[in-house]
Amino acid sequence: MRKLVVGSRRSKLALTQSQQFIDKLKAIDPDLEIEIKEIVTKGDKIVDKQLSKVGGKGLFVKEIQQELFDNEIDMAIHSLKDVPSVIPDGLTLGCIPDREIPFDAYIAKNHVTLEDLPDGSIVGTSSLRRGAQILAKYPNLEIKWIRGNIDTRLNKLYNEDYDAIILAAAGLKRMGWSDDIVTTYLDKDTLVPAIGQGALGIECRADDTELLELLAKVHNEEVANCVTAERTFLKEMNGSCQVPIGGYATIEQDGIIEFTGLIMTPDGTERYEHTVRGKDPVTLGKQVSEVLNEQGAYDIIKALNEEN
Repeated sequence: MRKLVVGSRRSKLALTQSQQFIDKLKAIDPDLEIEIKEIVTKGDKIVDKQLSKVGGKGLFVKEIQQELFDNEIDMAIHSLKDVPSVIPDGLTLGCIPDREIPFDAYIAKNHVTLEDLPDGSIVGTSSLRRGAQILAKYPNLEIKWIRGNIDTRLNKLYNEDYDAIILAAAGLKRMGWSDDIVTTYLDKDTLVPAIGQGALGIECRADDTELLELLAKVHNEEVANCVTAERTFLKEMNGSCQVPIGGYATIEQDGIIEFTGLIMTPDGTERYEHTVRGKDPVTLGKQVSEVLNEQGAYDIIKALNEEN
């Protein structure tokens, strides 16, 4: 196998999860020579604005995808929730490895539970999806925008006027944070996760047969089926960072996939949610999008996309 160059965002989390994936590859072939090339994306440069106001999650992958097209790197290791639902022609998701916990982590000062937060308490999140779901269940709370890496957000929690923050649990796990810091993990009945949350997407050139054969050895087909249902829903709904959209699929013992899709207004006042079960992930993603569109969810998406 030739020497491989991996493209990764420069953030501590991105570099850590890239190295963890490289370690998986080296466990299969210890002789592999792999180096990481750090790439600063537009999303990394813009830290003072909400992602929904500056173009959404594609901001974290476009520069890295260009490096693939330019043959500067061989593969990119993305957090799948950052990857738009349409992959450019010539590129492919070469594998979806094991998924980390997909839920959100709620972290509060003095571990005050979500339901016990006093009226007017401030919950920090940069996600419209999280904010909408929290406001729907707890309209007495206030959502305040927050960005930065895990360390930055935790520092803001304890030193600024936040009473709690919500982060992706997967990032905390991958960075080795103790469960002790988390007040509670919010399951899908409280907070439907982001599309692909907790999963990685390994992107490479579609014609790189040698690399694709290697990646197949660390591919998790069950996880791939789950995120395919989720990402199909995202694509069909024309979802983006401007839209509070969530989706979560699991596989049961008999191979049946259960998929739940969610669309909301940012203020939490309108909610469209539907769950289906079946074996074909693409069909499930489309079925949920059809039901939600019939209910009127696409009107929300259209209005929000036009606003932005």
